Amino acid sequence: MELLTGIFTAFGLSASAGLNAYIPLLLVGLLARYTDLIHLNSPWDTLSNPWIVLMLCILVIIEMLADKIPAVNHLNDLVQTLIRPAAGAIAFAASANVVTNVSPVLALACGLLVAGTVHVAKSGVVRPMVTATTGGVGNIPVSIAEDVVSTILSFLAIALPIVVGTLLIILAAFIIYWLYRRSNRETT
Repeated sequence: MELLTGIFTAFGLSASAGLNAYIPLLLVGLLARYTDLIHLNSPWDTLSNPWIVLMLCILVIIEMLADKIPAVNHLNDLVQTLIRPAAGAIAFAASANVVTNVSPVLALACGLLVAGTVHVAKSGVVRPMVTATTGGVGNIPVSIAEDVVSTILSFLAIALPIVVGTLLIILAAFIIYWLYRRSNRETT
């Protein structure tokens, strides 16, 4: 069971990093430093260092502000194309290593792919659609919603990983079903 919850935690944190790179890292650092919810093994315990926590706080504020300013948010998404997958890789490896001795390379690769996929869906599909349909007015509320979802998902991934795992399984089933239906419509 411990292996399963560790994997759910890792996937939840890396998915969260695809929305906001620094929220899951900050939450992991704070919870590892001040609670017993998570214990980080070396070298990931560096995330709980007070200077790293302070830096992550500053980066969270910068990313949140940049994502709310029209035109700057598109530049932010471009820059975050490299940062969010890297943050997801770190979050996945740090949390997966807490419970299991998962290969660091495999953990980093999984986190990179999960966060990268979420980021591409957000910045390549959702945000352009919101901008086109609302003339850019909807970007700020959507950005706020992304920050809230990233925070809640990060916390749930650590505190209640079974809930996150269940949600991820349901989401994966929905996506597979949607892709199946879409492919059947194209062939007929």
